[in-house]
Amino acid sequence: MENEVLNSQSSKKIIMRVSNISIVVNVLLSAIKFVVGVIANSGAMISDAIHSVSDVFSTIIVMIGANAAAKDPDQEHPYGHDRMECIAAIVLAIVLFITGIGVGITGVKKIFGGNYGDLAVPGALALVAAVISIVVKEGMFWYTRFYGKKVDSTALLADAWHHRSDALSSVGSFIGILGARLGFPICDPLASVVICLFIVKAAYNICKEALDKMVDKSCDDETERKMSDLIKSQEGVISLDLLMTRMFGSKLYVDVEIGADENTPLRDSHEIAENVHNAIEANFPKVKHCMVHVNPVELKIDSGAAEDENLE
Repeated sequence: MENEVLNSQSSKKIIMRVSNISIVVNVLLSAIKFVVGVIANSGAMISDAIHSVSDVFSTIIVMIGANAAAKDPDQEHPYGHDRMECIAAIVLAIVLFITGIGVGITGVKKIFGGNYGDLAVPGALALVAAVISIVVKEGMFWYTRFYGKKVDSTALLADAWHHRSDALSSVGSFIGILGARLGFPICDPLASVVICLFIVKAAYNICKEALDKMVDKSCDDETERKMSDLIKSQEGVISLDLLMTRMFGSKLYVDVEIGADENTPLRDSHEIAENVHNAIEANFPKVKHCMVHVNPVELKIDSGAAEDENLE
């Protein structure tokens, strides 16, 4: 049996709690980095503070997506609103992509600018702030990622990677500040270009996963195999004629066609289909809806056995 998957309302509560913590941490961290950047005369640290502020807006997008996804089905949306979370993840991926490109462009401009001697040497306090930022943001990445996987939230996982991008940005700030203090100011822009590549790759992965869930991509082969074995093991099922799965946000829709004895009464055939339906939903909690169709199967009686029966 798969790990327990929480219902929409429980998932929403977890997402909201993690998001609120994320907002508080980012606001405090941004304020600290900005003040230290001004005091220590570090442009890199001030830019890092602005980057942290962008995380607050990203988290707000996650909260909006979670609220929309948790809405009950209505007349215009009978299948629910689960895909709204995918839309939130795509928006986050775009924000992350733009952030990464911005970091890269800034680094390239500094590299080709050549005015390294004009760059101010930041104070040691900026190094301390960079280390604190790296530790806090990496911790927030693992914290958010843990709950993102627990509730299978694409948007929350995207926000986790935004925390990671901020941690990488702080790594770049640390290298740049340290390099400047050691007499190598070009370290800062070079680190920014490398960080840009990491951030853009993370944005691509997030967007791809969200789009897969938007276009009815089937679930993984291992899950389908387990589902197939479960269906075939149900009493009265002679054959599995069709098994189709599709992702709907973080949920799963399943269409099944099974074969049953054509002489089975309608009520019994319905019971076989109901048992298959209940078994799938009980053993695969991510399944939101399962449709089972029964096909009649003609059972061929062994000719020798039939003759023996007639002689009796």
